[in-house]
Amino acid sequence: MTTFNRRKMLALMGGAAAATGLAAPAIAANKKIKVGALRFTSHSGSFVAFERGYFADAGLDVEFEFFQGAQPMAVAIASGDVDYAVTAMSGGLISLADKGAIKVIGGALSEEAGIDGQKFLASDAAFQAGVKTPKDLAGKRFAVTQAGSSFHYMGSKMAQAEGIDMSFTPLQKVGAIIGAMKSGQVDGWSIVPHIAKPLAGSGAVHIIGNVADYIPNYQVTTVFTSAKNAANERGLTESFLAGFSKGVDDYTAAMIDKTADQDAMVDLIHKYVYTDRPREKAAPSIINGTMRLNANAALNVGSLQDQLSWFQSEKLVDSDISIDQIVDSSYVEILGA
Repeated sequence: MTTFNRRKMLALMGGAAAATGLAAPAIAANKKIKVGALRFTSHSGSFVAFERGYFADAGLDVEFEFFQGAQPMAVAIASGDVDYAVTAMSGGLISLADKGAIKVIGGALSEEAGIDGQKFLASDAAFQAGVKTPKDLAGKRFAVTQAGSSFHYMGSKMAQAEGIDMSFTPLQKVGAIIGAMKSGQVDGWSIVPHIAKPLAGSGAVHIIGNVADYIPNYQVTTVFTSAKNAANERGLTESFLAGFSKGVDDYTAAMIDKTADQDAMVDLIHKYVYTDRPREKAAPSIINGTMRLNANAALNVGSLQDQLSWFQSEKLVDSDISIDQIVDSSYVEILGA
């Protein structure tokens, strides 16, 4: 297989098991790996697995590397700077998978009926001017990080369903989007509830719809690794998934099922999310961010196929890329196939 460094990955980006296996032991004790993450509640599976020793129990010595977007994380995986990560499927990820650099091996965050999910937002300026529902964003500016990001996908799917046209404004980072929404430089956006609800509560933006109404059973984020790890480091990969899945189980018990101590879970997550706020101010946002994380990293391939088809229809990736080039389905339970 071709060796990819970070520079090559950036160039490529510009062109664009079953669940029972999760209990496999690590191939080596205290194996050092880097795990990519965003400082979002939706990445709590990794945080819990680290803090409660599930990665260590699987023989893994984990170091986190934090990112502010999906595409840079895909580059880091492909170049070998990071070993495993959780992120949304982006145009960059698809293009790198097409080059044989990365593989999706599991599922993480999902939209699920009955669990509060991602929101469509309007800036206060747009809301005061009459944008009260997603359909009212016709002709407006919708914020995305990059073309081909999950934000672009969500906005486009909503616009297609409503029969409207919007312009998409790439702002690279979530922080920049929040600033642009507050100042009225953009009119609409979609984001996870732990960001949407506090912003709406402050009056800076307004919640005008739910992503799940337009994209049911949306596989929002995936677990992925390098193609080399997926093919040649099976024991290591299964060990990572085993530790990660135990973290997800604890998160689900505390935050969704309410059968475990939610306060203790909020304390744990606060070490990574909203660290610039005192615990009492961070807690509501962390709780608001509760969404489904798939048990045993089960993967909804039907949702990923829909996303791939959208990327291809927008000519953001090559039309001949297949889902099998992106996904290694041998590690976890496959849904929606």
